Amino acid sequence: MDIHTNIPLKNYLTMKLGGPTRFMANASTKEDIATFCRNAKAQSLQVFVLGGGSNTIAHDETFNGIVIRNRIMGREIISDSPAEATVRFGAGENWDEAVQFMIEHGLSGTEAMSAIPGTIGAAPVQNIGAYGQELSDTFIELEAYDMETDQFVTLDADTCQFSYRSSIFRGEAAGRFAIVSVTLRLYKTPPEPPFYPAVEKYFAEHNITIFTSAELRNAVMAIRVDKLPDPAERPNSGSFFKNAIVEEWQLNELLKEYPDMPHYDLGNKLHKIPTGWLIEQTGLKGQLLHGVRVHDKNALVLINESATSFADLEAAREEVRGAVRDQFRITIEQEPLEI
Repeated sequence: MDIHTNIPLKNYLTMKLGGPTRFMANASTKEDIATFCRNAKAQSLQVFVLGGGSNTIAHDETFNGIVIRNRIMGREIISDSPAEATVRFGAGENWDEAVQFMIEHGLSGTEAMSAIPGTIGAAPVQNIGAYGQELSDTFIELEAYDMETDQFVTLDADTCQFSYRSSIFRGEAAGRFAIVSVTLRLYKTPPEPPFYPAVEKYFAEHNITIFTSAELRNAVMAIRVDKLPDPAERPNSGSFFKNAIVEEWQLNELLKEYPDMPHYDLGNKLHKIPTGWLIEQTGLKGQLLHGVRVHDKNALVLINESATSFADLEAAREEVRGAVRDQFRITIEQEPLEI
């Protein structure tokens, strides 16, 4: 269990920004997680558990603590029936590779979330989702180390309090748990229409009428390649902003001024408005702000072209948020976590 000191975080984050962390270590077992966390607590050090670095941004100042890179691997089908199967993954497993594994075993329920970067352990933190599917749709439970009680615990979906791109891990329990495994329930029936509009369009354009998990995965990957830049080539954190959630009265007011505004009914008098559309209406799509480019194909994405500090990214973020707030009276929220 090697512990390294003064490691630049920018080398481990896809946005390629951030100062050093005082300590960094790799955890390949759940016992490693517990040991690192106990030692950090004894020394009054902060702890941050890092997955693939694709949904995390870091400040320029030194992180006065330890960043634990979760590398706990493992894939196990723990129950199997004619209709469904239950699979447990180590938190360090690559999410997209896990999706491929499930499809290869004839299982559906996560294929629309293909090509989302990051690890299995990071997926519950923000309840990842794309093209009509969310992690919470298949989630059964996770195992995590509880830093407050110094024990491993099992948390079910109700305890995780999943909502749109959020969970207890981004709210009241932020920084408390280190996830070591995630268990999902998958199905043996193929995906059924109606699909997300972009997927429906892809199927129609390619004359696909027999729908399988593999076909849905292929469609999603093709769509994402066009809309989301490869962070290895153009540093970014994927969708930098969450889609806006507004109450019905607010939507009705906006539709008076913007009758063509896209929106989706979430129930309970709540509606989702694509934040990419909001940003595009401000005229910022494709613009370079403080070394950060608002992606010209998907305005939700901020690309680091020449920014050298978190301050540059912060300035770009606030300029985008301010423009949307001024025009639509909506305050959009950041999606990546911050160290």
